[in-house]
Amino acid sequence: MDRTHARRASRRDFLAFAAGCGVLAASGRAAAQVAYVEGQHYTRLRNPQPVDSGKKIEVIEFFSYGCPHCRDLDPELVAWKKTLPADVEFRRVPVDFGREQWRNLGKAYYTLEALEVEDKLTPELFVALHDKRVPLHEPKAFLDWVAGRGVDRKKAEDTFNSFGVNSKMNRALQLAKNYSVQSVPVVFVDGKFQVSSDKVGTHANLPGAINQLIAKARAERPKS
Repeated sequence: MDRTHARRASRRDFLAFAAGCGVLAASGRAAAQVAYVEGQHYTRLRNPQPVDSGKKIEVIEFFSYGCPHCRDLDPELVAWKKTLPADVEFRRVPVDFGREQWRNLGKAYYTLEALEVEDKLTPELFVALHDKRVPLHEPKAFLDWVAGRGVDRKKAEDTFNSFGVNSKMNRALQLAKNYSVQSVPVVFVDGKFQVSSDKVGTHANLPGAINQLIAKARAERPKS
C-alpha cells in the first residue's frame, strides 16, 4: 500500500473509531437516564426500617471484605461517594453470615473506621485480600498489614479487640437481620428501597440507580 492510500485508510479508520466513540458516548448517556422500575430493578420494603441519619437520606451498603463482588463494586462506590448531595449520608455495614473469617473482616473494617483510615485503606485491603491472597481474615495478618501502612500496630490491636468494635459488629449483624440481608453487596435507601447490581445489570449502573432512589426517597419525605 502506498503512502496516499495508507493515509486515506488511516483517516477512514480514525473516522470509524470516532463514530464508534460517539455511539458509545450516546449509549452511556442513555444508560445514565434509565428509569428504573419498582419490582423489576429495585424493591420497596414491606416493612420500612428506621434510619439513623435524621433529616438526611440514609444509604446503607451491606458488604464484606471477603466478598469478591463487593470488591468489584468498590471503585464505583468510591467515585460515587465524591458526588453525594449534602442531604445524603452513606455508610457501610459489614456482615458475617455466621463465618468467623468474615466477622474478623468486619472488625477490621470498624478498626480502620475508628482509626480514620478506612477511606484510604479499604481499596488497598480489597486488593491485598483478593489479588495478593494476604490472609487478612486472620487478626495477626491484618494487624501486620495495617502496621505496614503507617498505622500504629498496638493502637490497631487495641481497637480491633475493643468493646466498641465488638459492639459495632454485633449491631451490624442485628441490622442485617432486620433488613433480611441474604447476600452482598446490597444497598438500601432511606430504609425503604432495596437495590443491587444484579438487578440493574452491572456494578457501573448501581450508582445511577441509587441516585434515582435517593430522589424518590427525597420526594416521599414529609416537607419540613
